[in-house]
Amino acid sequence: VGDLLEAVSGKSKAPLPDLAETRRRLVRGQKLTATMTVGDLLDEWLDVKRKSKRATTVNGYESHVRVHLRPALAAYRLDRLGVSHVQQMLDGIDDQNEVIAAENAARHEQVARCKWPAGGRPPAPERERLAAEKAKLAAMPPFRRLTGKASKQAIRRTLRTALNFAIGREYITFNPAAHVELETAKRPKGMLWTAERVARWRETGEKPSAVMVWTPRQLGAFLDAAEGGRLYAFFHLIAHHGLRRGEGVGQDWANVSFETKTVRVAKEIVVDGWKPIETDPKTDGSAGTVHIDSGTVDVLRAHQAQQLQERAERLEAGLPWADTGKVFTAEDGAWLHPAEVSKVFKRIVAEADLPPVNLRDLRHGAASLVK
Repeated sequence: VGDLLEAVSGKSKAPLPDLAETRRRLVRGQKLTATMTVGDLLDEWLDVKRKSKRATTVNGYESHVRVHLRPALAAYRLDRLGVSHVQQMLDGIDDQNEVIAAENAARHEQVARCKWPAGGRPPAPERERLAAEKAKLAAMPPFRRLTGKASKQAIRRTLRTALNFAIGREYITFNPAAHVELETAKRPKGMLWTAERVARWRETGEKPSAVMVWTPRQLGAFLDAAEGGRLYAFFHLIAHHGLRRGEGVGQDWANVSFETKTVRVAKEIVVDGWKPIETDPKTDGSAGTVHIDSGTVDVLRAHQAQQLQERAERLEAGLPWADTGKVFTAEDGAWLHPAEVSKVFKRIVAEADLPPVNLRDLRHGAASLVK
Protein backbone atom coordinates (compact mmCIF):
# COMPACT_ATOMS: atom_id res chain seq x y z
CA VAL A 1 0.00 0.00 0.00
CA GLY A 2 2.89 2.30 0.76
CA ASP A 3 4.41 1.63 -2.68
CA LEU A 4 1.06 2.46 -4.26
CA LEU A 5 0.75 5.75 -2.40
CA GLU A 6 4.32 6.68 -3.28
CA ALA A 7 3.71 5.96 -6.96
CA VAL A 8 0.56 8.11 -6.96
CA SER A 9 2.10 10.99 -5.00
CA GLY A 10 5.08 11.08 -7.35
CA LYS A 11 2.89 11.93 -10.31
CA SER A 12 0.77 15.02 -9.74
CA LYS A 13 -1.40 14.33 -12.78
CA ALA A 14 -1.77 10.62 -12.25
CA PRO A 15 -5.36 9.47 -11.62
CA LEU A 16 -6.20 7.91 -8.30
CA PRO A 17 -6.24 4.08 -8.37
CA ASP A 18 -9.65 2.47 -8.62
CA LEU A 19 -10.79 1.61 -5.10
CA ALA A 20 -12.51 -1.69 -5.97
CA GLU A 21 -9.60 -2.89 -8.08
CA THR A 22 -7.11 -1.95 -5.36
CA ARG A 23 -9.16 -3.76 -2.71
CA ARG A 24 -9.41 -6.88 -4.95
CA ARG A 25 -5.68 -6.99 -5.53
CA LEU A 26 -4.91 -6.40 -1.86
CA VAL A 27 -7.17 -9.25 -0.72
CA ARG A 28 -5.57 -11.65 -3.24
CA GLY A 29 -2.01 -10.70 -2.44
CA GLN A 30 -1.31 -9.23 -5.88
CA LYS A 31 0.96 -6.26 -6.60
CA LEU A 32 -0.91 -2.98 -6.34
CA THR A 33 1.44 -0.94 -8.51
CA ALA A 34 1.75 -3.25 -11.53
CA THR A 35 -0.57 -3.69 -14.45
CA MET A 36 -0.43 -7.27 -15.73
CA THR A 37 0.09 -7.69 -19.45
CA VAL A 38 -0.64 -10.71 -21.61
CA GLY A 39 3.11 -11.27 -21.72
CA ASP A 40 3.26 -11.36 -17.90
CA LEU A 41 0.46 -13.91 -17.85
CA LEU A 42 2.12 -16.13 -20.45
CA ASP A 43 5.35 -16.15 -18.43
CA GLU A 44 3.54 -17.08 -15.22
CA TRP A 45 1.40 -19.73 -16.94
CA LEU A 46 4.38 -21.40 -18.62
CA ASP A 47 6.27 -21.51 -15.32
CA VAL A 48 3.36 -23.44 -13.80
CA LYS A 49 3.01 -25.76 -16.82
CA ARG A 50 6.72 -26.65 -16.80
CA LYS A 51 6.20 -28.21 -13.37
CA SER A 52 3.08 -30.19 -14.21
CA LYS A 53 3.07 -31.11 -17.91
CA ARG A 54 5.23 -33.44 -19.96
CA ALA A 55 8.13 -31.87 -21.83
CA THR A 56 6.73 -32.34 -25.33
CA THR A 57 3.46 -30.64 -24.37
CA VAL A 58 5.27 -27.69 -22.79
CA ASN A 59 7.52 -27.40 -25.85
CA GLY A 60 4.42 -27.04 -27.99
CA TYR A 61 3.06 -24.32 -25.70
CA GLU A 62 6.39 -22.49 -25.74
CA SER A 63 6.55 -22.63 -29.53
CA HIS A 64 3.07 -21.12 -29.86
CA VAL A 65 3.93 -18.41 -27.34
CA ARG A 66 7.29 -17.57 -28.90
CA VAL A 67 6.26 -17.56 -32.56
CA HIS A 68 2.67 -16.29 -32.46
CA LEU A 69 1.24 -15.16 -29.13
CA ARG A 70 4.03 -13.06 -27.66
CA PRO A 71 4.83 -11.00 -30.80
CA ALA A 72 1.16 -10.16 -31.38
CA LEU A 73 -0.37 -9.92 -27.91
CA ALA A 74 2.28 -9.58 -25.17
CA ALA A 75 2.06 -5.80 -24.87
CA TYR A 76 -1.71 -5.66 -24.29
CA ARG A 77 -3.03 -5.19 -20.77
CA LEU A 78 -4.50 -8.51 -19.73
CA ASP A 79 -7.77 -6.98 -18.51
CA ARG A 80 -8.20 -5.15 -21.81
CA LEU A 81 -7.53 -8.01 -24.19
CA GLY A 82 -10.54 -8.40 -26.45
CA VAL A 83 -11.92 -10.77 -29.06
CA SER A 84 -10.82 -8.41 -31.84
CA HIS A 85 -7.20 -8.58 -30.66
CA VAL A 86 -7.21 -12.37 -30.75
CA GLN A 87 -8.96 -12.42 -34.12
CA GLN A 88 -6.40 -9.98 -35.53
CA MET A 89 -3.56 -12.23 -34.34
CA LEU A 90 -5.08 -15.28 -36.03
CA ASP A 91 -5.82 -13.38 -39.22
CA GLY A 92 -2.20 -12.25 -39.21
CA ILE A 93 -1.16 -15.91 -39.46
CA ASP A 94 -2.99 -16.15 -42.79
CA ASP A 95 -1.26 -13.00 -44.01
CA GLN A 96 2.10 -14.42 -42.96
CA ASN A 97 1.31 -17.66 -44.78
CA GLU A 98 0.97 -15.71 -48.02
CA VAL A 99 4.39 -14.15 -47.46
CA ILE A 100 5.95 -17.53 -46.63
CA ALA A 101 4.38 -19.18 -49.70
CA ALA A 102 5.75 -16.43 -51.96
CA GLU A 103 9.22 -16.64 -50.39
CA ASN A 104 9.24 -20.45 -50.68
CA ALA A 105 8.26 -20.25 -54.36
CA ALA A 106 10.98 -17.70 -55.04
CA ARG A 107 13.55 -19.90 -53.28
CA HIS A 108 12.49 -22.95 -55.32
CA GLU A 109 13.03 -20.94 -58.49
CA GLN A 110 16.42 -19.75 -57.27
CA VAL A 111 17.47 -23.30 -56.39
CA ALA A 112 16.72 -24.30 -60.00
CA ARG A 113 18.95 -21.47 -61.25
CA CYS A 114 21.82 -22.79 -59.15
CA LYS A 115 21.87 -26.20 -60.87
CA TRP A 116 23.99 -27.14 -63.86
CA PRO A 117 21.79 -29.56 -65.88
CA ALA A 118 24.37 -30.52 -68.50
CA GLY A 119 26.38 -32.73 -66.17
CA GLY A 120 30.10 -32.67 -65.51
CA ARG A 121 32.08 -29.58 -64.63
CA PRO A 122 30.58 -26.38 -66.09
CA PRO A 123 32.79 -24.02 -68.12
CA ALA A 124 34.34 -21.00 -66.43
CA PRO A 125 31.64 -18.45 -67.43
CA GLU A 126 28.91 -20.77 -66.13
CA ARG A 127 30.80 -21.37 -62.90
CA GLU A 128 30.87 -17.63 -62.31
CA ARG A 129 27.17 -17.35 -63.05
CA LEU A 130 26.33 -20.28 -60.77
CA ALA A 131 28.43 -18.77 -57.98
CA ALA A 132 26.49 -15.52 -58.29
CA GLU A 133 23.17 -17.38 -58.25
CA LYS A 134 24.24 -19.34 -55.15
CA ALA A 135 25.16 -16.08 -53.43
CA LYS A 136 21.65 -14.80 -54.14
CA LEU A 137 20.22 -18.04 -52.76
CA ALA A 138 22.23 -17.70 -49.55
CA ALA A 139 20.78 -14.22 -49.01
CA MET A 140 17.17 -15.38 -49.38
CA PRO A 141 14.95 -16.43 -46.44
CA PRO A 142 15.07 -20.18 -45.75
CA PHE A 143 12.21 -22.51 -46.58
CA ARG A 144 9.49 -22.30 -43.94
CA ARG A 145 6.38 -24.33 -43.23
CA LEU A 146 2.96 -22.80 -43.54
CA THR A 147 0.73 -22.68 -40.46
CA GLY A 148 -2.27 -24.82 -41.32
CA LYS A 149 -5.81 -24.88 -39.99
CA ALA A 150 -5.04 -27.50 -37.37
CA SER A 151 -2.07 -25.47 -36.11
CA LYS A 152 -4.21 -22.33 -35.86
CA GLN A 153 -6.70 -24.27 -33.77
CA ALA A 154 -3.84 -25.42 -31.52
CA ILE A 155 -2.53 -21.85 -31.15
CA ARG A 156 -5.98 -20.59 -30.20
CA ARG A 157 -6.32 -23.52 -27.78
CA THR A 158 -3.01 -22.60 -26.11
CA LEU A 159 -4.13 -18.99 -25.61
CA ARG A 160 -7.54 -20.08 -24.36
CA THR A 161 -5.89 -22.39 -21.81
CA ALA A 162 -3.62 -19.59 -20.60
CA LEU A 163 -6.55 -17.20 -20.23
CA ASN A 164 -8.58 -19.82 -18.36
CA PHE A 165 -5.61 -20.03 -16.00
CA ALA A 166 -5.89 -16.25 -15.55
CA ILE A 167 -9.59 -16.60 -14.76
CA GLY A 168 -8.77 -19.24 -12.19
CA ARG A 169 -6.30 -16.83 -10.58
CA GLU A 170 -9.04 -14.14 -10.67
CA TYR A 171 -6.94 -11.83 -12.85
CA ILE A 172 -9.77 -11.55 -15.39
CA THR A 173 -13.37 -12.73 -15.71
CA PHE A 174 -13.69 -13.09 -19.51
CA ASN A 175 -11.82 -15.29 -21.99
CA PRO A 176 -11.77 -13.65 -25.44
CA ALA A 177 -10.06 -16.63 -27.09
CA ALA A 178 -13.14 -18.74 -26.38
CA HIS A 179 -15.25 -16.50 -28.60
CA VAL A 180 -13.14 -16.52 -31.77
CA GLU A 181 -14.52 -18.56 -34.66
CA LEU A 182 -12.08 -20.64 -36.69
CA GLU A 183 -12.62 -22.97 -39.60
CA THR A 184 -12.44 -26.52 -38.32
CA ALA A 185 -9.57 -28.60 -39.63
CA LYS A 186 -10.79 -32.12 -40.25
CA ARG A 187 -8.37 -34.97 -40.77
CA PRO A 188 -8.88 -36.45 -44.23
CA LYS A 189 -10.86 -39.66 -44.29
CA GLY A 190 -8.80 -42.75 -45.00
CA MET A 191 -8.95 -44.06 -48.55
CA LEU A 192 -8.17 -47.63 -49.56
CA TRP A 193 -5.36 -48.30 -52.01
CA THR A 194 -7.52 -49.93 -54.68
CA ALA A 195 -5.96 -51.23 -57.90
CA GLU A 196 -7.18 -48.17 -59.80
CA ARG A 197 -5.69 -45.75 -57.25
CA VAL A 198 -2.40 -47.64 -57.21
CA ALA A 199 -2.22 -47.46 -61.01
CA ARG A 200 -2.91 -43.74 -60.95
CA TRP A 201 -0.29 -43.19 -58.25
CA ARG A 202 2.32 -45.09 -60.26
CA GLU A 203 1.51 -42.93 -63.26
CA THR A 204 1.47 -39.51 -61.56
CA GLY A 205 3.19 -40.02 -58.20
CA GLU A 206 0.26 -38.31 -56.46
CA LYS A 207 -1.60 -39.77 -53.47
CA PRO A 208 -5.41 -39.53 -53.65
CA SER A 209 -5.55 -38.48 -49.99
CA ALA A 210 -3.19 -37.53 -47.18
CA VAL A 211 -4.43 -40.63 -45.32
CA MET A 212 -4.16 -43.84 -47.32
CA VAL A 213 -4.80 -47.37 -46.07
CA TRP A 214 -3.51 -50.69 -47.37
CA THR A 215 -5.70 -53.58 -48.34
CA PRO A 216 -5.19 -56.81 -46.35
CA ARG A 217 -3.15 -58.17 -49.28
CA GLN A 218 -0.90 -55.10 -49.31
CA LEU A 219 -0.48 -55.24 -45.53
CA GLY A 220 0.47 -58.90 -45.84
CA ALA A 221 3.03 -58.03 -48.52
CA PHE A 222 4.57 -55.44 -46.22
CA LEU A 223 4.80 -57.83 -43.27
CA ASP A 224 6.31 -60.49 -45.56
CA ALA A 225 8.95 -57.96 -46.63
CA ALA A 226 9.60 -56.97 -43.01
CA GLU A 227 9.88 -60.56 -41.77
CA GLY A 228 13.38 -61.44 -40.75
CA GLY A 229 14.24 -57.86 -39.84
CA ARG A 230 14.81 -56.56 -36.33
CA LEU A 231 11.53 -54.65 -36.33
CA TYR A 232 9.23 -57.26 -37.81
CA ALA A 233 7.58 -57.95 -34.44
CA PHE A 234 7.12 -54.21 -33.90
CA PHE A 235 5.30 -53.73 -37.21
CA HIS A 236 3.23 -56.86 -36.61
CA LEU A 237 2.13 -55.59 -33.19
CA ILE A 238 1.29 -52.10 -34.49
CA ALA A 239 -0.60 -53.37 -37.53
CA HIS A 240 -2.68 -55.94 -35.67
CA HIS A 241 -3.30 -54.26 -32.32
CA GLY A 242 -3.21 -50.51 -32.87
CA LEU A 243 -0.40 -49.26 -30.63
CA ARG A 244 1.08 -45.88 -31.47
CA ARG A 245 4.71 -45.63 -32.52
CA GLY A 246 5.82 -44.22 -29.17
CA GLU A 247 3.80 -46.82 -27.26
CA GLY A 248 5.40 -49.65 -29.23
CA VAL A 249 8.93 -48.31 -28.78
CA GLY A 250 8.30 -47.75 -25.06
CA GLN A 251 6.75 -51.17 -24.39
CA ASP A 252 8.34 -53.12 -21.51
CA TRP A 253 8.62 -56.90 -21.35
CA ALA A 254 7.32 -56.64 -17.78
CA ASN A 255 3.97 -55.53 -19.22
CA VAL A 256 3.69 -58.38 -21.74
CA SER A 257 1.97 -61.58 -20.61
CA PHE A 258 2.07 -64.59 -22.93
CA GLU A 259 -0.14 -66.58 -20.53
CA THR A 260 -3.02 -64.11 -20.54
CA LYS A 261 -2.26 -62.89 -24.09
CA THR A 262 -2.17 -59.24 -23.02
CA VAL A 263 0.02 -56.19 -23.48
CA ARG A 264 -0.34 -53.39 -20.95
CA VAL A 265 0.44 -49.97 -22.40
CA ALA A 266 2.05 -48.09 -19.50
CA LYS A 267 4.82 -45.99 -21.06
CA GLU A 268 5.77 -44.46 -24.38
CA ILE A 269 8.96 -43.01 -25.81
CA VAL A 270 8.54 -39.76 -27.71
CA VAL A 271 10.96 -37.28 -29.22
CA ASP A 272 11.69 -33.95 -27.56
CA GLY A 273 13.53 -32.09 -30.32
CA TRP A 274 15.65 -35.08 -31.26
CA LYS A 275 16.13 -36.54 -27.80
CA PRO A 276 13.96 -39.58 -26.94
CA ILE A 277 12.20 -39.27 -23.59
CA GLU A 278 9.94 -41.69 -21.71
CA THR A 279 6.53 -40.41 -20.67
CA ASP A 280 3.10 -41.63 -19.74
CA PRO A 281 0.83 -42.49 -22.69
CA LYS A 282 -0.50 -39.58 -24.74
CA THR A 283 -4.03 -39.86 -23.39
CA ASP A 284 -5.79 -41.70 -20.61
CA GLY A 285 -7.49 -43.74 -23.30
CA SER A 286 -4.10 -44.94 -24.56
CA ALA A 287 -3.13 -46.44 -21.21
CA GLY A 288 -4.69 -49.82 -20.66
CA THR A 289 -4.52 -53.49 -21.50
CA VAL A 290 -4.54 -54.74 -25.09
CA HIS A 291 -5.56 -58.33 -25.77
CA ILE A 292 -3.40 -59.95 -28.45
CA ASP A 293 -4.07 -62.98 -30.63
CA SER A 294 -2.14 -66.26 -30.65
CA GLY A 295 -0.26 -65.28 -33.80
CA THR A 296 1.07 -62.15 -32.14
CA VAL A 297 2.05 -64.16 -29.07
CA ASP A 298 4.13 -66.46 -31.31
CA VAL A 299 5.75 -63.47 -33.02
CA LEU A 300 6.66 -61.84 -29.70
CA ARG A 301 8.01 -65.12 -28.29
CA ALA A 302 10.28 -65.51 -31.29
CA HIS A 303 11.36 -61.88 -30.99
CA GLN A 304 12.17 -62.33 -27.30
CA ALA A 305 14.27 -65.42 -28.03
CA GLN A 306 16.18 -63.53 -30.72
CA GLN A 307 16.77 -60.60 -28.36
CA LEU A 308 18.10 -62.90 -25.62
CA GLN A 309 20.44 -64.54 -28.14
CA GLU A 310 21.75 -61.15 -29.26
CA ARG A 311 22.32 -60.18 -25.64
CA ALA A 312 24.27 -63.38 -24.92
CA GLU A 313 26.40 -63.01 -28.05
CA ARG A 314 27.31 -59.40 -27.27
CA LEU A 315 28.21 -60.14 -23.65
CA GLU A 316 30.28 -63.15 -24.73
CA ALA A 317 32.14 -60.93 -27.20
CA GLY A 318 32.80 -58.35 -24.48
CA LEU A 319 30.45 -55.81 -26.03
CA PRO A 320 28.09 -53.69 -23.90
CA TRP A 321 24.39 -54.45 -23.53
CA ALA A 322 21.92 -52.04 -21.91
CA ASP A 323 19.30 -53.92 -19.89
CA THR A 324 16.47 -51.46 -20.52
CA GLY A 325 13.76 -54.10 -20.33
CA LYS A 326 12.22 -52.80 -23.56
CA VAL A 327 10.59 -55.16 -26.03
CA PHE A 328 12.11 -53.34 -29.00
CA THR A 329 15.66 -52.02 -28.69
CA ALA A 330 18.71 -50.92 -30.61
CA GLU A 331 21.41 -53.51 -31.31
CA ASP A 332 23.05 -52.84 -27.93
CA GLY A 333 19.82 -53.11 -25.95
CA ALA A 334 19.42 -49.33 -25.60
CA TRP A 335 16.20 -47.47 -26.28
CA LEU A 336 15.13 -47.56 -29.88
CA HIS A 337 14.83 -44.05 -31.31
CA PRO A 338 11.27 -43.52 -32.64
CA ALA A 339 12.65 -41.89 -35.79
CA GLU A 340 14.60 -45.06 -36.57
CA VAL A 341 11.33 -46.98 -36.69
CA SER A 342 9.89 -44.56 -39.25
CA LYS A 343 13.09 -44.72 -41.29
CA VAL A 344 13.02 -48.51 -41.46
CA PHE A 345 9.29 -48.49 -42.27
CA LYS A 346 9.79 -46.18 -45.26
CA ARG A 347 12.72 -48.25 -46.50
CA ILE A 348 10.75 -51.50 -46.43
CA VAL A 349 7.76 -49.88 -48.18
CA ALA A 350 10.05 -48.61 -50.95
CA GLU A 351 11.89 -51.91 -51.34
CA ALA A 352 8.61 -53.84 -51.49
CA ASP A 353 7.32 -51.37 -54.13
CA LEU A 354 4.13 -50.79 -52.16
CA PRO A 355 1.95 -47.67 -52.39
CA PRO A 356 2.87 -45.30 -49.53
CA VAL A 357 1.05 -45.05 -46.22
CA ASN A 358 2.01 -43.23 -43.04
CA LEU A 359 3.35 -45.29 -40.16
CA ARG A 360 0.74 -43.78 -37.83
CA ASP A 361 -1.97 -45.15 -40.14
CA LEU A 362 -0.54 -48.66 -40.13
CA ARG A 363 -2.04 -49.10 -36.67
CA HIS A 364 -5.54 -48.53 -37.99
CA GLY A 365 -5.46 -51.86 -39.83
CA ALA A 366 -6.06 -52.58 -43.47
CA ALA A 367 -9.51 -51.06 -43.91
CA SER A 368 -10.72 -49.75 -40.55
CA LEU A 369 -10.69 -46.12 -41.72
CA VAL A 370 -12.67 -46.82 -44.87
CA LYS A 371 -16.44 -46.79 -44.46
